[in-house]
Amino acid sequence: MSYWIFVLPGLLLAVIASLATQATFRRYSRVRAASGLTGAEAAERMLRSQGIVNVRIERSRGFLSDHFDPAANTLRLSPGVYDSPSLSAVGVACHEAGHALQKASGYGPLGLRSALVPVTHLGSQLAFPVILAGMILHRPGLFQLGILLFAAVVAFTLITLPVEWNATTRAKRLMVSSGIVTPQEQPHAASVLNAAFMTYVASAVSSVLTLLYYLTLGGRRSD
Repeated sequence: MSYWIFVLPGLLLAVIASLATQATFRRYSRVRAASGLTGAEAAERMLRSQGIVNVRIERSRGFLSDHFDPAANTLRLSPGVYDSPSLSAVGVACHEAGHALQKASGYGPLGLRSALVPVTHLGSQLAFPVILAGMILHRPGLFQLGILLFAAVVAFTLITLPVEWNATTRAKRLMVSSGIVTPQEQPHAASVLNAAFMTYVASAVSSVLTLLYYLTLGGRRSD
């Protein structure tokens, strides 16, 4: 029962945030930007307005699979964003372009998040099996190792928050100054980004609550 007391609030928040993001994206995917720019064109214009011309912009697969790959210096946009001139598409594209600007300006938290990727991947794969093995085998050291692995995952979700918010803030400002959307359109495009940011908040809350559960469980086992 105690597991669900810790974890259920985070899961519910994640579901609500995901549904809100999808609903907001679909709502403004039916509203065409006055500039007529597609997501790919909007991202390119925003980057060029800041003197960035060496970032590749590619079409990816999947719904809202948009992301910036710092290692490849490549912006990958889903078909619904790459090809669409909607407010949703240009908002998402400009947000991802914001990550490219972060790299170009040497934004510290982005570099830290990138450095955490390998250990985070390891932690997400091994944390639960190691914790479970420690419990079954009654090996406190193994249990604590699992908690450390999961703590790396939590650290990643927390450092993601300022990275995503900073990219969103850049997008909100530059999509207007670059002529991608009008000042009247900006709040609508921004609402898509605000909803998407809440999914990262939900993920962070869920991760922190899960870690607290594991720590509490470890404390009870040591009594």
